[in-house]
Amino acid sequence: MDPALENAWKQLTAPGAPFAWSVQDIRGVPTRTYDTAPPTMLAIWEASAAHDDADYLIFGEERTSYADAHQRVASLAAYLSSRGVGKGDRVAVAMRNYPEWVLSYWAIVSLGAAVVGMNAWWTGPEMEYGLADSAPKVLIADDQRLATLAPHLEGLRKKAPLELLVVRSEEKAANGAVSWEEAMATPTGGLPFHDLDPEDDVCVFYTSGTTGFPKGAAMTHRGAVSNLLNLAFWATAMGLARPPAAAAAPRADAPKHQATTLLAVPLFHVTGCNCCLHPVTATGGRIILLYKWNAGEALETIEREKVDTFTGVPMMSRELVEHPEFASRDTSSLTGLGGGGAAVQPDLVEKIEAKLERGRAATGYGLTETCGVISVNSGDFFVDKPDTVGPALPVVEAKIVDEEGKPLPSGQVGELLVRGPNNVRGYLNKPEATEEAFPEGWFRTGDLATLDEDGFISIRDRAKDMVLRGGENIYCAEVEAAIFDHPAVKECAVFAVPDDRFGEVPGVAVVCKPGASVSEDELRAHAGARIAAFKVPARFWFPTEDLPRNANGKFVKRQLKEELLGS
Repeated sequence: MDPALENAWKQLTAPGAPFAWSVQDIRGVPTRTYDTAPPTMLAIWEASAAHDDADYLIFGEERTSYADAHQRVASLAAYLSSRGVGKGDRVAVAMRNYPEWVLSYWAIVSLGAAVVGMNAWWTGPEMEYGLADSAPKVLIADDQRLATLAPHLEGLRKKAPLELLVVRSEEKAANGAVSWEEAMATPTGGLPFHDLDPEDDVCVFYTSGTTGFPKGAAMTHRGAVSNLLNLAFWATAMGLARPPAAAAAPRADAPKHQATTLLAVPLFHVTGCNCCLHPVTATGGRIILLYKWNAGEALETIEREKVDTFTGVPMMSRELVEHPEFASRDTSSLTGLGGGGAAVQPDLVEKIEAKLERGRAATGYGLTETCGVISVNSGDFFVDKPDTVGPALPVVEAKIVDEEGKPLPSGQVGELLVRGPNNVRGYLNKPEATEEAFPEGWFRTGDLATLDEDGFISIRDRAKDMVLRGGENIYCAEVEAAIFDHPAVKECAVFAVPDDRFGEVPGVAVVCKPGASVSEDELRAHAGARIAAFKVPARFWFPTEDLPRNANGKFVKRQLKEELLGS
């Protein structure tokens, strides 16, 4: 490990230091936990009241201060309490990234209940499944989600009562739904006090569901707090290992800058909620919510609001730095351009470093089942090792194992397993799936990875996304990185194609940038100069529309493959 990073790591985790940890027994598993961790996320929310009139949420022309947010959260909590919601219950939230999503989240947490973050892109049957599986007492949703669910409400209500609260509705609420405005009128006195435990559920997020029905991952307060401290640790360690260059002292009469984050991914996933909303709230920053993704509008917002950090998937970062208006927009405020949900290709790291005035590339690697990040990489360390996602964070244990579960040495490819307080307690109503995914407390990520001599993790691919060509393993992420490096390529996705001779060969769908083009032969030569010949795709497709993605911004390769191959 880099000596400066290693020294910062030891300094910050030493006994009595801010990120010191010790081993506790959690659900029968010896687990590293931070000694100074707040007990619950409710403590994080209560502490944020100190920011008073500072901006908290920005949505278009709407601005909500911390004081306003706390008042509205108290009103909503009082309403939910009057409907019988209390500790141990669940309340579902299904809407776009509206301010009401955030306010609902904290109101539910305030009651000791758990938030069920529903995918806003779900179809009616998927919503029905999620609600039947999680059994919330109340669903808080916008018009579009309620309209999608409407044909399934009667069947759901035959199984269990379900009350509806509708936000941003221009029409009279149907199906017995109560309007947001009505809920906001609830008197706030006399809310019950709940003695929460770190092992109580704070949230249920469903896995992406690219295969079969999704599974509800039950996140605990301990898991969410641990993720928050993991993020704080990396930021602090980076400041010690690579202190920023000295800057001129601000004028005494200069307005104080409030850290600002532009959020471009859904709040119903861990990247948006746990890795953005939580740290912004804990540090008194402000968060800008987008109605929908548009790179040009995002650049205008970054310039106008002096945005410090951008949280999105790698493709969004690529679209920002390659946008025609990028050079003409003032992006000097950006100190970080990153996110998660997919691998950041090495060429994108180089582009971010070259185009941002003082900002640096960053990535976080994690899954729904780990409440957020397992590792983080950024700045100089990302430039030095652009094909890695950083080292496992202090309370996270990581190991690489073979198909029999035996540990593999440094540099060898195997499945990555992780253990820590940030692992979810399991899947709702699925004990067998929980047991299979969490053997002896270790979470099987399903990702093929390596650990280098410094402990940095390199994700090679999803185990189920690997192409097996005549006995040779081909990792799709490596092939995609080679093709992404071509200047004409906007998007690409590699997947396995059946082949009579080799069993499987890699195929790729490539979308070119507007006004650009590239031939199959050109891409073959381009990729062949970067990866071994057997890894070069055997078949190419050039769709004219963007590739299908799920709600978290990841390419849905199963759907793409069905569309292109007809199977």
